[in-house]
Amino acid sequence: MTNIPETGRTPRVQIRLIVIQVLVFSLLLTLGGRLWYLQIRNGQEYSDEAKNNHVQQVVQPAVRGSILDARGVALADNETRLVVSASRTELMKMKDDGKSVLTRLAGVLGMKPKEVLDKVRLCDSKTPQPCWNGSPYQPIPVTDEATTQQALTIRERAEDFPGITAEPTAVRRYGAPGKANTAQVLGYLSPVTDEEITKAQDTDSPYLRSDQVGRSGLERTYDKELRGKAGVTRYEVDNLGRVIGQAKNDKAEPGSSVVTSIDARVQAVAEYELNEAMKTARQSFDKNTGENYKADSGAVVVMEAKTGRVVSMASLPNYDPNSWVGGISAKDYAKLTGKNSNFPLLNRAIQGQAAPGSIFKVISSTAAVNAGYPFNGNYPCPSSYNVGGQTFKNFESQGYGSITIGRALEVSCDTVYYGIAHKEWLKDGGMNPKKNAKDWFYKTAHQFGLGKETGIDLPNEVSGRVPDRKWKQDFYKANKDAWCKQGKKDGSYVEKIAYENCLEGDKMRAGDSVNYSIGQGDTLVTPIQMATIYAAISNGGTLYDPTVGKAVVSGDGKTVEEIKPKSHGKLPFTRKTRNEIDQALAGVATRGSAAWRFGGWPQDKIPMHAKTGTAEVYGKQTTSWFATYTKDYSIVMTISQGGTGSGASGPAVRNIYDALYGLDDSGKQDLKKALLPTPQKSLPKIQQDGSIDAPEIKPYDPDSQKTPEEQTLAATLGRRD
Repeated sequence: MTNIPETGRTPRVQIRLIVIQVLVFSLLLTLGGRLWYLQIRNGQEYSDEAKNNHVQQVVQPAVRGSILDARGVALADNETRLVVSASRTELMKMKDDGKSVLTRLAGVLGMKPKEVLDKVRLCDSKTPQPCWNGSPYQPIPVTDEATTQQALTIRERAEDFPGITAEPTAVRRYGAPGKANTAQVLGYLSPVTDEEITKAQDTDSPYLRSDQVGRSGLERTYDKELRGKAGVTRYEVDNLGRVIGQAKNDKAEPGSSVVTSIDARVQAVAEYELNEAMKTARQSFDKNTGENYKADSGAVVVMEAKTGRVVSMASLPNYDPNSWVGGISAKDYAKLTGKNSNFPLLNRAIQGQAAPGSIFKVISSTAAVNAGYPFNGNYPCPSSYNVGGQTFKNFESQGYGSITIGRALEVSCDTVYYGIAHKEWLKDGGMNPKKNAKDWFYKTAHQFGLGKETGIDLPNEVSGRVPDRKWKQDFYKANKDAWCKQGKKDGSYVEKIAYENCLEGDKMRAGDSVNYSIGQGDTLVTPIQMATIYAAISNGGTLYDPTVGKAVVSGDGKTVEEIKPKSHGKLPFTRKTRNEIDQALAGVATRGSAAWRFGGWPQDKIPMHAKTGTAEVYGKQTTSWFATYTKDYSIVMTISQGGTGSGASGPAVRNIYDALYGLDDSGKQDLKKALLPTPQKSLPKIQQDGSIDAPEIKPYDPDSQKTPEEQTLAATLGRRD
């Protein structure tokens, strides 16, 4: 074979070799640069991502703690249900965004396809309920009421239901023991949002995407304690997703339980009696409007006088908090929030504001004494009082001659307070106030705690309003333009009022002051504020922060953190004045405006103190108020558009006291029938595993303890109405 000399290569071959060499060198250079970029420049970042890709987390939700009444009865706990959930992450990978899967699922669950589709869509400002307000990356519950057969169908036909799971899960339950609804006090849960997860990342209680969060009531106040800590198991997997080992396992820690001062038995009584009082009021004729009273809402608070602990808190209309469990339906959401719903989500005991009427007179009496008017001095009580051409009348235009402040409280004489308030207004400079105006009536209201929150351990409490000079000026600035635009000197009543407000709406007029002295006008209070005030009069003057939570018990039952009563001030009266007011309020129940509601009451054994209130509201029917106390409890009830204080609320309050103390209609006491003759000081006995052997609660039957003769009499006469 003849060798071809090196110089025999053609130029074409040489060019090809050079090109190949350049290409190979370029590829090697590119590969080297890429390796440098991956391993050195961004090596740590990709290393971390690689590690994460090989660790999968499985979250085990913590069991939420229970909310218990004072004797250990569960007001809110958990039960195991079959929950069917959908993964949006998996559904969005499908061509039709999972619509066909969800439609098949609806058929299995006996639901309409639209219901299922609506439940898994994400909430935004334009999307109505139902929708998913939680993280889009966590399973979305479609129903928590799946049957065993439905769950088996989904599991056995897994290929037809990709992204769908059916698992036994602990879900929240609001059992309403003894028909004690307690909805607004307990609150409800809904899924955590991405925004909340982000905000809580740097706290000592971060959220997981699977968490449910308290949105109102005790569920919100004590959410951190109730929620517990979810368990997280981390598995090492290979690049095919196969488990090759367990990296770490953090066990779930169950949430703590919250023991409350609520007594489910008393709660059931309070709810029943409030509802009955409202039903009865709707059957009563209002001669001022020519139609029956509407009695559209109401509230009642039962409070321990010496601690401020809330034994019962009822608000009507109410709702079923179970409707939020597993996602609320569009129908239920409309019932709770629609224009015709009357807003049952509101806790009217802490969020309902109204003029207090004559139950405010304990404040006016204190203001009068502090201003230098003797409690037992003599003051005229004519049937009416004239101020600047305007006539202010007593209730039913009744006069009592010359009486003391104590007697004015007993018979609820308005004109005594009109006269004192008018004199003080003149002393302070009238329409042109002095720089050092005393403003005793307004100052005293603030000292009683009005115009600010009581500090109760429930969210969204409102502050009410004391319409003092500063408020008048601020209100005038905000409304002056509207008043001046609407006002007419010779127009309708509303236009005349607007005209006057345009000219002098920033002035404290004589009519404002005298009207204010009997709890009318622009004054607003809440039932919890008045219950706190009347409890303070009972205990000698200490204003306690109202509390519903009594203790927090760890999930294992080993740690008990008691929530002790706290005071936020003292009432601004001397012991002498307090005792005089106390005696006058006892007179209200024995010989005054509430005496007809306390016939047969054992005043010698359990002294009763009361004050009635009937507040006028422009454009509406009168608001009924009934404020009371014994040495143990204060009870305040109000019914919007319900009529008079003693007429609408009086019978219900009396019935609650009868149940507390075990009294029959004649005032005879049977301690075996008494629910809480004295406040319960001890906590329920808690076991090592956190469980409680709680007593059974039977529904409240107001006639179950009556003899056949008493039942016949009650049916004939009506229940003290």
